[in-house]
Amino acid sequence: MAKATIDKEFLEYIIKGLVDYPDDVKVERKVDEMGVLLSLKVNSEDMGQIIGKEGSTARAIRNLIRIVGLKNHARVNLKIEEPEGRVAEVRKAPARKKESDLDSLNL
Repeated sequence: MAKATIDKEFLEYIIKGLVDYPDDVKVERKVDEMGVLLSLKVNSEDMGQIIGKEGSTARAIRNLIRIVGLKNHARVNLKIEEPEGRVAEVRKAPARKKESDLDSLNL
């Protein structure tokens, strides 16, 4: 394994172990003055598994990638690409009741 691409190969290994469609996993590696940027693309049906509950899986993957980068004296960041044709879900805050909770007590 070439030292220059160990971060990319490590990311591919982790992601392919998590997803249902490992053949759809694509990782691009770009290097600039800011460090290394790994861009990840997966099947749209696998996005939930990569992000995880409240982003916990994505956060863990990013931490692992940063550690691999540190061991190789590089600053490595991960960008998870939104699948084409998929609309990002926006969560709305629940609607508030018109009356306050104290008004409903009828004191």
